[in-house]
Amino acid sequence: MSGRPQILVVSCHPLKDSLNRHLVETVLAELTKSGANVTHRDLYDAGFDPRLQSHERESYYQGPFDGQALEDEITELTKADHLILIFPTWWFNLPAILKGWFDRVWAPGIAFDHASDLGPIKPRLTGLKSALIITTLGSPAWIDWFWMGRPVKRILQRSLFKVCAPQAKFSYLCLYKAEDASSARLDNFKRKISNTLGTLAP
Repeated sequence: MSGRPQILVVSCHPLKDSLNRHLVETVLAELTKSGANVTHRDLYDAGFDPRLQSHERESYYQGPFDGQALEDEITELTKADHLILIFPTWWFNLPAILKGWFDRVWAPGIAFDHASDLGPIKPRLTGLKSALIITTLGSPAWIDWFWMGRPVKRILQRSLFKVCAPQAKFSYLCLYKAEDASSARLDNFKRKISNTLGTLAP
């Protein structure tokens, strides 16, 4: 296997000409230049079903988890050295299709293990070195920070990565007031992305 880092990019936006798609293309182009091994999963293009199935949920506690329909997604996640998520923030939350990816793919035996006494779960994504979140939001920064308390950042950082991949370096970049972002502001945001990508460990 190549010594190059394995990078998984997961994105989701239903519109082909969206700002999010542009950011995905920007990230993929830069990663390609870096020589990394990159896997990109666009959840919409892949037709990913976000609904947790009854047999999947039943196997959460009756194990092992029934992930037969998710073999590709599970392999991508467990082999990744770095994970990059690119998505829009809608209603101060994750898009439903991305929430479903977490519900179905970040399952017991894959992202975590249940404790024998059903106490705190045990992390399994111990090979993940970093997680980079790139998102867009229509609201200004002050609403997200001071009125809402940055819910997307808190959920991802504390409830998912801190629990399932506590060793992973967590970075969060949000483009606020995305609908009317000027070219200069967008270029500045892309520079932040580029600088963060440059810090990914091999």
